[in-house]
Amino acid sequence: MSGRLLKKVLQEHEESKLQKHHEEEEEDEEEEEESGARSSINPFDLLNDGDEDPEEIEVDDETIVEKKNDEDADHQSRVADHVQQPVSKNKSKKKKKKKNKESVSTKAEITLDETLEVLGLSANSKQEKVQETKANADSSKKASSRFVLEVDPKYLNLENELRRMYGSKAMRSFESESGSQGGSSSRQGRGGRRGIHHITKTVLISPKENWSRWDRSFSMEFLETKDGNNYFRYTHSSSYEQAQRAFQAAQAIHDLNGVASVLIHHPYHIESLITMADYFKFVGEHDMAADSIGKCLYGLERAWHPMFTPFQGNCRLEFTHETNKLFFKTLFTHMRNMDRRGCHRSALEVCKFLLSLDMSDPVGALFCVDYFALRAEEYAWLEQFSEEYRNDNSLWLFPNFSYSLAIARVYLEKMDSSSSSEATHVDTSKSSSLDLMTQALKLHPTVLKKLVDKVPLKDQAWAKILKHSYFRSDESKIPSLDHLINIYVERNYLIWRLPDVQKLLRSAADLVIESLEQNGTEAESWLCVRKEAFSAENNQYSHLSTHDFSDSMPTLPPDNLQNFVADPRMVGGEQMAEGGGGGQQQAPPRPRDVANRNPFAVLFESILPWANFGDEDDEIAHDGHHQPDNNG
Repeated sequence: MSGRLLKKVLQEHEESKLQKHHEEEEEDEEEEEESGARSSINPFDLLNDGDEDPEEIEVDDETIVEKKNDEDADHQSRVADHVQQPVSKNKSKKKKKKKNKESVSTKAEITLDETLEVLGLSANSKQEKVQETKANADSSKKASSRFVLEVDPKYLNLENELRRMYGSKAMRSFESESGSQGGSSSRQGRGGRRGIHHITKTVLISPKENWSRWDRSFSMEFLETKDGNNYFRYTHSSSYEQAQRAFQAAQAIHDLNGVASVLIHHPYHIESLITMADYFKFVGEHDMAADSIGKCLYGLERAWHPMFTPFQGNCRLEFTHETNKLFFKTLFTHMRNMDRRGCHRSALEVCKFLLSLDMSDPVGALFCVDYFALRAEEYAWLEQFSEEYRNDNSLWLFPNFSYSLAIARVYLEKMDSSSSSEATHVDTSKSSSLDLMTQALKLHPTVLKKLVDKVPLKDQAWAKILKHSYFRSDESKIPSLDHLINIYVERNYLIWRLPDVQKLLRSAADLVIESLEQNGTEAESWLCVRKEAFSAENNQYSHLSTHDFSDSMPTLPPDNLQNFVADPRMVGGEQMAEGGGGGQQQAPPRPRDVANRNPFAVLFESILPWANFGDEDDEIAHDGHHQPDNNG
């Protein structure tokens, strides 16, 4: 029971006790008045009245107790025993009143103790709660960090957000079109060879009907519980290790056919699926790349331990375990795919999921969580996250948070001005958006020049601002800080195309220039803050690639695709035959036959640049040679 409810119950008991005491005093006064009125008849009648009046008081007390027992019938007999007090016929009125008062106080004390006992609380329960609060004081910071990283599973589904954006009717139309183009043929092919099987639903991804059955080639094991968090790691079976050796052999010679062969026999080999996803991305097949990443997530989620409840923020997968690294890489790629499709709310939940798995943030989710929060319009959550994630308000030192918190404050102020509801009320004790933006520019002035070039900002006023010595340079001479600024500009530059944000940035830049002209030592003070916050010796974030935070999709021209993978047959005897043929041009390879072959293997081979399945003329010629004679 909560302390508030206990306080309410005790207050009701105190009020009941006082009410009973006042009623008894009024009854005693009425009895004294009646006895005074009858004194002219016979003064000794008081003795007889003394034999009767206590009985009347007892009846009244019992009546009050019965009313109380109507509310609490379980204690009727126990309370009634304490209410009934022995009455002496030879005592005076004052002694009777004193005894009645003692009985009321005794009854109230016993009733209170019984109430506490019924509520399951001892007399010293308050003291125990205080001790428990002190014991949990050390873990309060971890609890707040865990709360702000709790993931809402309903926002993890990409299709749900697409339905909210475009409507269910449009999504059904898109699904029917995509199913009629390729989904039905794939299901027919699988159904004819292996039969139809049930696909288990998962949270991270919506599996497709034509995906292979989960082969249980890897699982997850529980390691330990430490500081209220459960630690896990993935483990591989012998069949998965066999597939891993086959993949490494194909990877050593850049044989994509070998990788596709591994997936035929082991459809949920994670590294093979990631390799195919990378290849599809380079050739521009982004939907097929997302499909491969989806299969990775499906297999990784099916392998979860029963105790692995990651959405509560109390489960850890340490990146130091080699088998856990692929899960981080897959989730990060899935988050980027969500961003590419405009599902920023779902991407934010995946980003929170990544941060909760390993607090060291090995993949740099901390440097894009602010972007997804702004795009998803979760401004209040972003402020809460910056205050509770590390419990020391140090996040504002990072370039992305120093600027994003100012932008979030702009829109919170806008919401407050357009609505008077309490839900959107902005805390006036916090700094304004202009103050936050001014502070961000003073702390990270090199961001301004990079934004002007990247956005771009073509107003002549920006050229005038950049001529000031404080904004002239685009490098801070601190490797770690420069790398984080490059990541921030590459990730968040789209947000700076909004007019409201540009207006705020310009106003803040003018204030910074005015402040620096009035105080010449202020620039030196902010330089000391930067050097204190970031190491000037080496780049602590060199493991994070700027390209991983970019919206641009890398592609390779067809001539360079063999640098990504190479067919070993093109390196072997066929090239030697070409060299020994007197410089004659080699004839194109014979088209491959696709009859009675696995559709999955044909799908992968059809994308390879050296694979030849023939064109329309070849199919007509082939059908002409094998056309049956209907005339007998």
